[in-house]
Amino acid sequence: MAFKNDDDKIAYWKENLALLFKLLVVWFVVSFGAGILFVDALDQIQFFGFKLGFWFAQQGSIYVFVILIFVYVARMKTLDKKYGVDEE
Repeated sequence: MAFKNDDDKIAYWKENLALLFKLLVVWFVVSFGAGILFVDALDQIQFFGFKLGFWFAQQGSIYVFVILIFVYVARMKTLDKKYGVDEE
C-alpha cells in the first residue's frame, strides 16, 4: 500500500485536497448560503409544509453534509485505486 514514487504521492495529495476543497465549498454554499444569505428568497418556496430557507437551515444542510460524506468515500476509493494504494 505504498506509493510507487514521490511524484505519485504528491499528485495523490493534490487531488485529495482539491476534492476536499470542492466538497467544503458545496457544504458552505448549502449551509451558509441557503440557510443564511438566500433565506429570504428561499422562504418564498414551500417544502414539506415549511419555508425552504428554514428547512435548509434546520435540516437540509445536515442531509447535504451526510451525502457529501458518501461522495467523499466513493471518490477516495477511486483515487486510491488510481494510485495503487487501495486496501484490496
